[in-house]
Amino acid sequence: MTGTEQDAQDIYQEAFLKAYRNLGSFRFECSFYTWVYRIVSNLCLDHLRKRQVRKETAPVVTDEDGVERNIIEQVPDGRSGADPERDLMRRELGAYIAKALQKLTPRERMVFELKHYHGLKLKTVGEILSTTEETAKNTLFRATQKLRAELAGMR
Repeated sequence: MTGTEQDAQDIYQEAFLKAYRNLGSFRFECSFYTWVYRIVSNLCLDHLRKRQVRKETAPVVTDEDGVERNIIEQVPDGRSGADPERDLMRRELGAYIAKALQKLTPRERMVFELKHYHGLKLKTVGEILSTTEETAKNTLFRATQKLRAELAGMR
């Protein structure tokens, strides 16, 4: 969700500190898992909102030739025997999908990622975001439609 491993680790640490500090306020109205997920989700959304205000971009470095390169895209594939052509196609596809995901609202992106990347049920997603399962379902539908429209030009 955050775009960088460092930001994700910061949020991870902040989430567990927040959960620990507020453990006494946990009311057992939902599962502990859902409660912690809600904390993490809210911290991620706050981070994304702050980043939009600050207009942060991906970390960029300039190489010896004076060409600017995105550090995240330069991370080598650590798998042994990786096929360079397949790796290039995977990276291009990943970049295209990431670009499409950026066009979603933070809430749409959160619902999409919780459902498809984390495999959560829509009822749980709704609980995490303090809304109903139906609202989460509608948000997922809108996100999916936007992604389909964005990725249709890829063929």
